[in-house]
Amino acid sequence: MRTRAAIFFCLLFAAARSNAVDIETPKNQPVEITSTGETRYENGIAFARDNVAIHVGDTDIYADSAQYDSQRHEISAQGHVRIYREDKLFIAEHGTYNLDTKEIHAETFRSSSDPYFVNGEKFENFSDGHSVVENGDFTTDDSLNPDFHFHANKTRIYENDRVVFQNVTFYVGKVPIFWWPYLYQSLNDAFSFSISPAYLSTWGASLLGQVTFPIGDKIKGRVRLDYRARRGAAIGFDAEMHYGKDDSSNLNLRTYFINDQNPDINQTSVPRGNIGSARYRVTVEDRTNFTSDIYGIVDITKLSDAHVMEDFYQSEFRINPVPDNVVAITKTDPIYTLTAIARFQANEFFQTTERLPEVVLDVARTPIFGGPIFYQGETGIADLHRNFASGSGFEDYESWRIDTFHQLLYPNTYFGWLSIVPRAGFRATYYNQTRDLGQVIFPSNDNPFVPDFLAIGDPSKNPDLGQPLNLNGDKTRTVFNAGVEASFKVSRAWEEVQSSALGLDGLRHVIQPFSNFSWVSNSGIDPAAILQFDRLEPTTKLRPIDFPEFTSIDSIDHWTIWRLGVRNRLETRRDDGNITWFELDTYFDVNFDNPYDRTPYSNLFNTVRFNPLPWASLSVDSQVPAFDKGFTEVNTNVTVQPISNLQLNFGHRYLNNNPFFINSSLFTFGGYYRINDNWGIAVSEQYEATSGILEQQRYAVYRDLSSWVASIGAIVRNNNGVNQYGVLLTFTLKAFPKFGFDLNFDPGGAGQ
Repeated sequence: MRTRAAIFFCLLFAAARSNAVDIETPKNQPVEITSTGETRYENGIAFARDNVAIHVGDTDIYADSAQYDSQRHEISAQGHVRIYREDKLFIAEHGTYNLDTKEIHAETFRSSSDPYFVNGEKFENFSDGHSVVENGDFTTDDSLNPDFHFHANKTRIYENDRVVFQNVTFYVGKVPIFWWPYLYQSLNDAFSFSISPAYLSTWGASLLGQVTFPIGDKIKGRVRLDYRARRGAAIGFDAEMHYGKDDSSNLNLRTYFINDQNPDINQTSVPRGNIGSARYRVTVEDRTNFTSDIYGIVDITKLSDAHVMEDFYQSEFRINPVPDNVVAITKTDPIYTLTAIARFQANEFFQTTERLPEVVLDVARTPIFGGPIFYQGETGIADLHRNFASGSGFEDYESWRIDTFHQLLYPNTYFGWLSIVPRAGFRATYYNQTRDLGQVIFPSNDNPFVPDFLAIGDPSKNPDLGQPLNLNGDKTRTVFNAGVEASFKVSRAWEEVQSSALGLDGLRHVIQPFSNFSWVSNSGIDPAAILQFDRLEPTTKLRPIDFPEFTSIDSIDHWTIWRLGVRNRLETRRDDGNITWFELDTYFDVNFDNPYDRTPYSNLFNTVRFNPLPWASLSVDSQVPAFDKGFTEVNTNVTVQPISNLQLNFGHRYLNNNPFFINSSLFTFGGYYRINDNWGIAVSEQYEATSGILEQQRYAVYRDLSSWVASIGAIVRNNNGVNQYGVLLTFTLKAFPKFGFDLNFDPGGAGQ
């Protein structure tokens, strides 16, 4: 039968010998000791054996035997020791616990402190909260035989802050992978390292490594160490810092340096010039919130050559092939936005329109004296420089520009259903330098989508002109605009429409015809005389016909355009809300006078969005020459999840007879199939039918490894006859992803 000895030390051993009065107990800290074996008290020390349980405050201790020193207020336990304190568990063969300092000293122990687990030969937990482990292991994998762990001669753990290892080796299973003399692991910020083996035909056999670590409380650093057999060694350092009020401001630094042994390797069919072996990328990105309504941005990238991003940052290159270089500060207000910008040409091999500087005041649509007339405007001054890429043969030019735009609007609703918004505006633009048209020969131009003035004003649009740039001093251009928008809505509901197969719970049809008439008169200088800075760029979409949405300030000409369309929406109820089940937008332009499209009518545009079920969607964006000659474009995308463990994506881009872009019939396919809890496969294909080239293939097999997900796959790219091959290996940690001990590699995103 379990006996109870020494219950609440105010009574503890009161029935024992007379020296019980000498026992010192912790202030307001009753101690309870129970056991199933012998208990005794000698010289101020209580002894207990067999299934000992000790309860004191928020701490519970269990052991084969234990003793309590009432003068030192220290509990010593032996054999299968378990110490529960708050939400932590310490297991050891021998341990001591001080009731005053709450310090724990243990031998041959293990412990959990979410989200990590630690064991070692010796453990000391001190009153200031930090712990020391000797000859111990550290992991976040909650299993008897963890998939990964760190083994260190000495480890210091600072609760909820950091872990410091000395002489540490990282193991995957029982295999040592890496060794460090010193390693710092933050418990507040992400620490990670990755070792990424791979093969890419343009790199050869490669090993990419990186270590991410906190530099301070709000600064995180990353060191990159890469080696590519065909390229050589590379090193990089990245840093991320948060600062300011509520850490709302941030600074990112990215650097990368490689001594490229084969800089002339070209993964495309586009020829490139000579490139030196010393290649680098330095990027600084910053956003500083000075106040709640004033912020500044810095976005600067310096590159060694025009192809370094393409060779080593492929994923980023596809999205942004020409990095920007800009510094700006912005003042925001519900009524206006004031912005000062400095944009410069940091990389002379890229064409850049420099703004040194530009200051712009944008006034949002605002009622005048409470309405009903609204005002909106935009005024800016800029020192503009059009700098072409070095070696292009084009002549740079520059000009000061002062531009001011003002517009009045009178929005109103008539008959309770018809919305009409008439508008009228005025713009004046001053240039201190323009083009002299006296010696310009205007070439014949049969392209209805390229105005004559643009071919002259922008030599990059027609590099064969060979006409010198002759300047003609300052001029002022004035522009008047007017127009009217109109729309109304009609709807009808059918509550009886019910279909679980089609995801219908009632149906409402909303139809909204709309119209926008725009008239612009350029009563100033000929647009061909204006040096092109904010200029038209090729696009397949209809251009805005309103100001200030039309942002190509230097390409403004006269026009009279009427845009007509109708929006159709079918709405239903789903998940306690209304959703758009089907949507169709149809519109086109009537070109009474349009310098950017000299056909009488634009293409007919249709945008379709169909979401019949949560697991199926269809989108189609199309334009066809329904009324006149033109080009055809159809972009289709289908996403479907027919069963719970299979997801498929289909896409097609069709473009034919466009004067700016080559014909294309691009098919894309992607899918992921989850075979079971442990296995999955993924496929991605991209096929260009016009050239008959399978441009990209990606295949991957995924394996669940308890706390890890592993994948191995292959990638094949055909860049217009130039083939590129790659092997991908990925290890991603599932358990406690905050710690991110990932081994992650993708050639498309290498270096990032």
